[in-house]
This record gives sequence, structure tokens and C-alpha cells, in this order.
Amino acid sequence: MLSIDVLTLFPAICEGAFGASILKRAQLAGAAKLCVHNLRDWARDKHRTTDDVPYGGGQGMVMKPEPIFDAVEALRQPDTHVILLSPQGRVFRQETARELSSHGHLIFICGHYEGVDHRVSEFLVDDEISIGDFVLTNGAVAAMVIVDAVVRLLPGVLGDAQSAEQDSFSGAHAGLLEGPQYTRPVDYRGHAVPPVLLSGNHAAIAGWRREQALNLTRTIRPDLLTGGNQPFSK
Repeated sequence: MLSIDVLTLFPAICEGAFGASILKRAQLAGAAKLCVHNLRDWARDKHRTTDDVPYGGGQGMVMKPEPIFDAVEALRQPDTHVILLSPQGRVFRQETARELSSHGHLIFICGHYEGVDHRVSEFLVDDEISIGDFVLTNGAVAAMVIVDAVVRLLPGVLGDAQSAEQDSFSGAHAGLLEGPQYTRPVDYRGHAVPPVLLSGNHAAIAGWRREQALNLTRTIRPDLLTGGNQPFSK
């Protein structure tokens, strides 16, 4: 079972996601244990302060190191992998999700304000991850994206054991977008399902799907075919 703890100033963001869909199913199946914690519970003053002004001047506030260190040290286990959600982190990919799913315990530290005291990344965390080159209100949103991608890879979580391998960026689709999918009716408003999908010829269907995935990737995400989706180490 994979255990995940999320440290954030906004636990309600995570609580809703943890109680629905695949994440709820994973917990009911005993594949994952998901917990969210309010960082203010580890604040050291009566006002539960978790941020302060930056040394050297500048706008905004910086998250203090003490609550974060105390929280991680209280939750850490021998097999813990501590992750800081950070714009400076390595870019999250499907390969990253697979890598994280092999750990026994993950702790996610969700930033807010103008950033996190650098001593957290320098002396506390094992990994820094970014989900992309854009700005979010806080790291809890990014954490939910990563948790969802990781948990759905755990054995017994998806109804079909092959579902995860058939997704974009996985298995035979590694490095590719997933091609078009169709269901009933065969003809809708004059638009018919491609005949090959009705043929029963599994080799022909697999070839067609591979060709469609390649064409779609060339058109929409050509960077994936030139190494743009390759993971890199911190």
C-alpha cells in the first residue's frame, strides 16, 4: 500500500479530491492511504503563523521553515520520499508518476505566497517537482494532479488492469498522445465509425491506432517526437 501525506495551508482543496472517483476507490481497495494536514498545526505561535517577510526585501511573504520541518519530521518514515511542489523542480511526466508509485510513502509540501524558505529544499526534501510553466494559486492544486496520476498506477485501482497501459504516454503509447476513440452508434448524424474498428482484425486495429496516435502527436505535440517528453534528473 502506498501512503501519501499532503502538507498544505488549504486542506479543503485536497479533501474533496480524496473523497471522489479513483482516489476514493484506491483507499477503499486498500491500495493507498491518503491524508491531508494543515501546516498551521505545526506553527509555533498562538497566531499559527506560517509565513513572514523575505530577508533582503521584496514583495509578498515567504513560508517559514519551522512548521514545514516539524511536520515532515513528525510524519517521516524509513521509506519516505519528500517532495516540494516548486517552479524550480523537474517537470512532471508519466515516467515520474511511475517512479513515484514505486515508493512506500510520499510527503508533498505545498507552497504558497511568494515561495518557501530555501532551507526546505536545501536540507529537507528529496525531490522538487513542477507540473508546468504556469502560475497556480498554491501547490495543493499541483499536488492533486500528481497524486491522481500516481495512485491510478497502483495495482487493483483501475477496473481494467490494462487501462493504465493504454493511456496516452503509457505502455505502447509512451511518448505519444492517444488516438481517437469511438463507441455506439456506428453512424451518428452521418459520421461513421472507421470501418477498421468494426473489422474484428486485431492486428489491423492495433496498426490503425498506432498510426492515428503518431499523426495526432505530429500535429498537436511534435515536441514529444523530438525528445521533449524525456524525463530528466534533478
